Amino acid sequence: MAKEILSFKEAVAYMNVSQSLLYKLTSQGKITHFKPNNGKIYFKRIDLDQWMLQNEVKSINAQQEQVSNYLSRRSNG
Repeated sequence: MAKEILSFKEAVAYMNVSQSLLYKLTSQGKITHFKPNNGKIYFKRIDLDQWMLQNEVKSINAQQEQVSNYLSRRSNG
């Protein structure tokens, strides 16, 4: 079973990013993190997953299907 809570170093390895990028994201409030007693930084794996999966870029086929579905619904409505 995978850990649900990751340390800063574990999060860097999990996300495959540099330490400086992760520090930047935390200091700018762009990624959810926890800092108990103003000490070490921890992350929930699910929060890291959500951050990595934001701004999805769909394939051309998926975009074409979405447009076709929209036009089909619009012409039938």
